[in-house]
Parts: sequence; structure tokens; C-alpha cells
Amino acid sequence: MRVLGVDPGLTRCGIGVVDSIAGRRARLVAVGVARSTHTESIDVRLLAISQQLDEWLDRHIPDVVAIERVFAQNNLSTVMGTAQVAGLAMVAAAKRGVPVALHTPSEVKAAVTGHGGAHKEQVQRMVANILGLSQAPRPADAADALALAICHLWRPAGILDKADRYQMTPAQRQWAAAEQATKQNVRRLH
Repeated sequence: MRVLGVDPGLTRCGIGVVDSIAGRRARLVAVGVARSTHTESIDVRLLAISQQLDEWLDRHIPDVVAIERVFAQNNLSTVMGTAQVAGLAMVAAAKRGVPVALHTPSEVKAAVTGHGGAHKEQVQRMVANILGLSQAPRPADAADALALAICHLWRPAGILDKADRYQMTPAQRQWAAAEQATKQNVRRLH
């Protein structure tokens, strides 16, 4: 199986491609970052990211696209840009008939390190170790995209079904409950 992982971001969108190999192992195919310039208007920035995602999908022809689930934050501009880029990745995959899977950050951390509360540096070290790299890819967005792809190889739940419902794992259900609680707390503050 070939998985293209996307760590959505409006300035830097991490993209990583891994193949599964025998013995529950993964092989690095490609890794990089789609970029947009913060001095451009949002529409131009989204177009730039979209074009780069299209290039990656056409070049690497994945079996599935694994995207980090967007978490509601207090910083509305950050979460909006992240959600918009996640949507671009979903549309790019859908145009090609490639299934989309969404994974929470805690799922990714647990799959890669064995602990859902692992620090970013631990995840990056494990990504390098799993893929046999001398060091983690930089910037961190690139390593995070590879972690998403590895997570999907090892925990292939979270794929959207034909009714656009998520087949959620227990961790995803817990994440959704935490997201809902955060939204309620934000509403109470305003």
C-alpha cells in the first residue's frame, strides 16, 4: 500500500509518501513541503497549495491520502487556514478516486511512538528510525506528514465511507468529544 500523508498548513503543508513493506515496515518514497507566501491573498495561497498537492498526487499515485484531523483552537485564523488546506487535500484525492482517511494527532503519536501524548521531537525521531533515516526530515511539517502516512499503514481506520461518515476508532471518538468540549468552553468565554 502507498500512503500520501498531509499535515495541512497554509504557509507550510507537509507532504510525505510511504510504501508498506513486509514485516510491518515502511519505506520512504518522497517527502517535502508545499508552500505559500504569507504576503499573497488567501485565494492565491490556496491555489498554490492546491497545485502542489495535485503534483504530488499525480506523481506518486497513492492508494490512500491520510490527513491530520483539524482541531478547533482559539486562534481562528490558524484553524481556518489549516481546515481550508485539509479540504484542498480531500478534494484533490476525491478527483482521483483516492480514499481519504483522517487521523487525530494523538492517534498518529500512538501509532508511531506507542504513546498518544508523545512530544513532537519523539515523533520525529521515531519517523526517522522507522524509515531508516539518519535524521528526521525538516521542517517538522514534513516529518509530521510521514508520521500520518505511517499511522495509516499501521492503523487504517478513519476512512470516509460512501455516506460521508467517518468510521471512527475509539481514539477518534474520544478526540471528537474533546473537540466538542473545547467548542463549548470557547462559546462560554464569548
